[in-house]
Amino acid sequence: MANGAGLKDDPWDLTTPAGGSQYQAWCDETLDPPALVIQVGKTQLRYALGCIEDLVAMLKARGDWMTLGGADEQKAAAPDTVEAWGRAASNPVGGWYGLKKGLRGRFGVYVPPVLEALGVAEVDRAPRAARMRAT
Repeated sequence: MANGAGLKDDPWDLTTPAGGSQYQAWCDETLDPPALVIQVGKTQLRYALGCIEDLVAMLKARGDWMTLGGADEQKAAAPDTVEAWGRAASNPVGGWYGLKKGLRGRFGVYVPPVLEALGVAEVDRAPRAARMRAT
């Protein structure tokens, strides 16, 4: 589903679940802390690299579909969504996976397609209620 190898020199070319935006993503272990880097136009977001394994583990434990959600950092996340989990005090990092203040949100928009590209999750791109589950 995605072109690229997920490296800085060969990023994944991805599309948001709603299909409205294209972006690039790659894993960069040389950063401090290591990060999943998302490049949307001139804007760069970073999420703690552990979010990939942690989200897969949570989805496997859940065993069912989970709505993605998607909200900027300044807006509240809908409950019981991937977005809400990505900023919850109860997740493995105890809060935000987003690393750049002001750009920590949109976890439920940009991370799920990465998991899909890795072949560890399935994303159902329903127009009003996109969701995902571990494969």
